[in-house]
Amino acid sequence: MARTASEYAVHIFFDGGIKEEVRFPTMKDFQTWYSGELMPKAASDEFIKIPIKNVEGEYMVARPSKIMALRVEPVFTSSVERW
Repeated sequence: MARTASEYAVHIFFDGGIKEEVRFPTMKDFQTWYSGELMPKAASDEFIKIPIKNVEGEYMVARPSKIMALRVEPVFTSSVERW
């Protein structure tokens, strides 16, 4: 049986070595933000909003031209820890 992720951690790697992590409740939410906010302005030096998990109306702002890489990681939460 396939597991379903509880949320998705998105690791953002910026020019200069800075790393930040934001979380999205679903992959669809991430894809909507990525295709609607980040990709259209990928080469821009204007700020874009990056939503912060579970904080309504609070955002991180960044210049998309300074984002070097994204890593999307599914996060699974369960009552059983497996090693």
